[in-house]
Amino acid sequence: MASLQFHGNVDADTRYDASLDPARESELFGLLMFVQLGMGMNPAPRFPRWWPNWLRPVGGLLAKAYCLIVILTSLHLGLLFTKTTLDVLPTGELQPITDALTMTIIYFFTGYANIYWCVRSERLLAFMEHINREYRHHSLAGVTFVSSHTAHRWSRSFTSTWILSCLVGVITWGVSPLMLGIRTLPLTCWYPFDALAPGTYMAVYATQLIGQISVGVTFGFGGSLFVTLCLLLLAQFDVLYCSLKNLDAHAKLLSGETIESLGILQRDLLQVPATRELNQYAVLQEHPTDLLRLSADAGSHRLGQVKAFHSALVECVRLHRFILYCCAELENLFSPYCLVKSMQITMQLCLLVFVGVSGTQEILRIVNQIQYLALTLFELLMFTYCGELLSRHSVRSGEAFWRGGWWKHAHFLRQDVLIFLVNSRRAVYVTAGKFYVMDVNRLRSVVTQAFSFLTLLQKLAAKKAITEP
Repeated sequence: MASLQFHGNVDADTRYDASLDPARESELFGLLMFVQLGMGMNPAPRFPRWWPNWLRPVGGLLAKAYCLIVILTSLHLGLLFTKTTLDVLPTGELQPITDALTMTIIYFFTGYANIYWCVRSERLLAFMEHINREYRHHSLAGVTFVSSHTAHRWSRSFTSTWILSCLVGVITWGVSPLMLGIRTLPLTCWYPFDALAPGTYMAVYATQLIGQISVGVTFGFGGSLFVTLCLLLLAQFDVLYCSLKNLDAHAKLLSGETIESLGILQRDLLQVPATRELNQYAVLQEHPTDLLRLSADAGSHRLGQVKAFHSALVECVRLHRFILYCCAELENLFSPYCLVKSMQITMQLCLLVFVGVSGTQEILRIVNQIQYLALTLFELLMFTYCGELLSRHSVRSGEAFWRGGWWKHAHFLRQDVLIFLVNSRRAVYVTAGKFYVMDVNRLRSVVTQAFSFLTLLQKLAAKKAITEP
């Protein structure tokens, strides 16, 4: 019977369809791990087996030194912009103050994010390895199935697109002096020496450009990691719900039901597009299975329907426990990060809008401000919408049960089914520091707070303009 199960933690790779059910992926986070290592957020990388033992300590030392350099680059730019903010405060000019304060917030958050992911790198890596080892790449054998490969493909495409978008936004700002052909720095901040001197200009420019790249990759990594984990967990919920829907079909398949009877059940469960229930699944699509092939595979595994149903229910319980563990680990990893991220987005959104409304009308400056504002808003939407979707989709086990014929076996397994349904009614949440939930209500409150601060800044600017002669 193992050939008809999930293959969540075994080497077998049974596929229900050559094209619709691709082979199981052994590594779901390859691109994210490459980005994490490449931008200094993994001080203890795990070397491949062919790496010589005598080089491992040297590689570990170099990785730690590289992480330290990346962190110091962000923090020293944050300190320089802090000094710049303090210098322009006595002038009362709101535009230079908000410019310097915006960059101070950005670089200090970048430093915080680099330090945070360095500290949590081992736990994050263990979490990724656990998902790679235990995830189910398709639903339980039945008359219909879903394949989680779609979620992996979406997450990989989103990661590359989002990180590239973040890099385009910050690099455009970083290379603007080169585009305009003027001898200036992309970031205007205080230095204890002449930063434009011939001997120091190139070094300072390179440091600022590296800092900008670090900002783009750090922001892109956090958002991409969160969305990837949410997509994969939503796909696992979809696999669970399709399996619950097919519990009766799975039991009939293993008990030797005829192809004609299974075909009727398949049509009843799958239905035609015009009458099919909408939004059964969050990210995956349901397909019909090849009944002739599965019936042939099940020929040597004849079981009674009650025993087969109970065995399938146990598999669903194991999958549900795996998903709940992953959701709890997602909350533990991102709760402190989301707390600081919410405060950073609130202040940055307010300052960016104020500078865009009240600042100078230079074309390149306007383009850069629009890029930063769009990336900030989209990042806030990513965290809140994915958190909302995960929370709402985590309590739909009862709906999936009712789509199948589980009630035919309820008099034998009533207690097991009731216990599972009660335990599956607890929604999962991603919070920001355990203070508030990351959902669409948080999106509304952050935008409201940001525009409240914006109104205050605009009133201060108007009052200053009236008092000036």
